[in-house]
Amino acid sequence: MILKIFMDIVQIPVLKDNYVFLVHDPLSGQTAVVDPAEAAPVMDCLSEQGWTLTHILNTHFHGDHVGGNLTLKSLGSVCVYGKDTPSERIPGLDRAVDDGATIPFGNGYIQVLWVPGHTQGHIAFWFEREQWLFCGDTLFAMGCGRLLAGTAEQLWASLKRIRALPPKTLVFCAHEYTLKNGLFAQTVEPNNVLLKRRVSRSQHQRSMGIATVPFLLEEELATNPFLRVYSPEIRHHLNLTNSSDLEVFRVLRERKDHF
Repeated sequence: MILKIFMDIVQIPVLKDNYVFLVHDPLSGQTAVVDPAEAAPVMDCLSEQGWTLTHILNTHFHGDHVGGNLTLKSLGSVCVYGKDTPSERIPGLDRAVDDGATIPFGNGYIQVLWVPGHTQGHIAFWFEREQWLFCGDTLFAMGCGRLLAGTAEQLWASLKRIRALPPKTLVFCAHEYTLKNGLFAQTVEPNNVLLKRRVSRSQHQRSMGIATVPFLLEEELATNPFLRVYSPEIRHHLNLTNSSDLEVFRVLRERKDHF
């Protein structure tokens, strides 16, 4: 899939269910890769498009997000960006970036958002002009990341931050987990008509080999239970009618872990 607005994006499926993204600015010739799990498919795509890699953007340190770093870095003048967390080292890191940092790219910049929870050092990359968010494993279609190194408080704060972005934000997550997430979402909000429609559409897309990523944030606001902790139906199904948003989120995440 290639999207073309101000810049080009190529979505590369790798491994079992990962997505790697190439973002190319045609005016400057700069090209960024987001979370390169493997080097070879990225190199093939760069060659096919005639692009030169300049940026590697890592949301977090897990192997299925950084596996191609060192090989791709050897291609030439490639700079690796990520958050420098002592216990979560990113291979080949050149520029440590933290919350609020900006990364020059093309004739603009990429904003860094710290969104911990899945890991302590997890960041996202926000292209404000294009309204594109590359969120790694923090938010998925109708789901969110597991708590592997962070806390429920951290992940809930991160999701609230994403939830506050413009509804037309196009979200690029790193995995094709949509169908299972949708099935879980229906167990806690079975009467959500928009959710039913989305699950049906997603099933059709996947049966045709079509990716369900990227997706609009406004669709998440209407169908993702982890962004809908205020829903009376979800609260009723969890027996948490009078609980805090954080507690509803915590229970949802625990239930999804065992789904």
